[in-house]
Amino acid sequence: MAMRKRSPAKQKADEVLIPDKLYFRIGEVATLCRLPAYVLRFWESEFPQLKPVKSSTGQRMYRKRDVENVLRIKQLLYEQGFTISGARQQLRAETKSDKTQSAIPFPSTSTPEIQNIRRGLREILDLLSSRRTG
Repeated sequence: MAMRKRSPAKQKADEVLIPDKLYFRIGEVATLCRLPAYVLRFWESEFPQLKPVKSSTGQRMYRKRDVENVLRIKQLLYEQGFTISGARQQLRAETKSDKTQSAIPFPSTSTPEIQNIRRGLREILDLLSSRRTG
């Protein structure tokens, strides 16, 4: 039995490889996520999790986290059949559960190495402060 190759349009959201970049223009995100740019602009107004920064020229610049959110929203709406309101609630619930995860355990006492770094930083701060006042 021959298996048909999945068309790119039916590719699942979690199969998208996001390039390792700091910022993406809206056109790049639209191409990556296989969505029209106007859908991304609409979703910005509907989902508070989508907050691309604007460049000095007014270009929307999406961070990797924004692209991941776009893919998650697409998955909720197109693959799982959520309404926009339901997807918004689902994302809110997911971010709450992310925040309730335990924090990274830091040692309660400073190691000698950290104390040495702090001492060095204080010395630098003192030098800079004395230059400003002198």
